[in-house]
Amino acid sequence: MLDYLPNLTVPINKEEARLISPLVLAFIGDGVQTLYVRTHLVLTTTLSTNNLHKLTSDKVKAVSQAEQVDKITDILTDEELAIYKRGRNSSPNTVAKNASVGDYKKASGFEALIGYLYLIGAHDRLNNLLQLSMEEK
Repeated sequence: MLDYLPNLTVPINKEEARLISPLVLAFIGDGVQTLYVRTHLVLTTTLSTNNLHKLTSDKVKAVSQAEQVDKITDILTDEELAIYKRGRNSSPNTVAKNASVGDYKKASGFEALIGYLYLIGAHDRLNNLLQLSMEEK
């Protein structure tokens, strides 16, 4: 049994969030983006669960995330850009099977930014960036 269950409605402050490892921020960010994509697909399509899973996986893989972050880099604040760069420049213990090292690092930075924004409770900004990053060209 868990002794501690977090109160997910209360964000942490920016100083606390900055102390979290960028790889841990990326871990949280991956889950947040996956939930965002799944929710978007459920609300906008009538696909089967198998197709929902395939489409979600396609949107949250490293190559796609690298393309997505390229769409929003120009509109990031200095603070957001610093978090992205921390995540991008971190040294993960693994590499993606189907992505270049550059794409994997970009994806890690993107996930770290998503995780950071989620943890500090900047949900409007997070939603805005995720929407912009996933827009078709």
